[in-house]
Amino acid sequence: MEDNYKNNMVFGIHPVMETINAQKEIEKVFIQAGTRSPELSEIANACRKTGVPVQYVPIEKMNRLTRKNHQGVVAFICPIEYQSLENVVQMVFEAGRDPFILMLDRVTDVRNFGAIARTAYAAGVDAIVIPSRGSALINGDAMKTSAGALSLINVCRVENMKDAIDFLKASGLRVVGFTEKAKESLWKAELTGPLCVMMGSEEDGISPAYIPRLDGLLMIPMPGDIDSLNVSVATGVVCFEVVRQRMG
Repeated sequence: MEDNYKNNMVFGIHPVMETINAQKEIEKVFIQAGTRSPELSEIANACRKTGVPVQYVPIEKMNRLTRKNHQGVVAFICPIEYQSLENVVQMVFEAGRDPFILMLDRVTDVRNFGAIARTAYAAGVDAIVIPSRGSALINGDAMKTSAGALSLINVCRVENMKDAIDFLKASGLRVVGFTEKAKESLWKAELTGPLCVMMGSEEDGISPAYIPRLDGLLMIPMPGDIDSLNVSVATGVVCFEVVRQRMG
């Protein structure tokens, strides 16, 4: 069975089920689409009960994940331990500090995610919040790009981003989003106090479903002809403006 475990990947019906039953922190489970197997249905049901994201993919995708006998299922064990957002916020307040939370909406590029984690940790971000579905896999590439930061910073995976936003606001944090479509400049905004910053996906920014819940939208002024930045670069600009204001 040892051959079925490699680089945080587990494949095969029994190894994956054993991993779920052992309550390992699982990043995602891939199941071959179109298969009618009681064992695979059992794995899918176990994932739903434990909140593990499941994605059904064609056999070509499965075979790209591993060329070995995967039996229609591949799981990735998370190399970090996710933290509770509620616990992190409470802990920071109890320490006498204003929380600084970074929320990422559908940032799916692994290297962007790793670079963001590195920047966030350097800027003193207390936690990165990501959705349980539609986020980058935290794998070896993400860990390497983060230069170890993902092993040090709190990462909170939430089932419902709307609920997470509402919780943060109810806890006294302002939640602001960044988009090039906003009118207010980052340089003129007040970013001290308990704060959550939301950054959107590389393709289409922050989901419209979240915008009404935010306390405001800001943009990074760009005098050049390009009107958008890579999400990891934009996050760095925003995080260190928060640092500048807090240290000011």
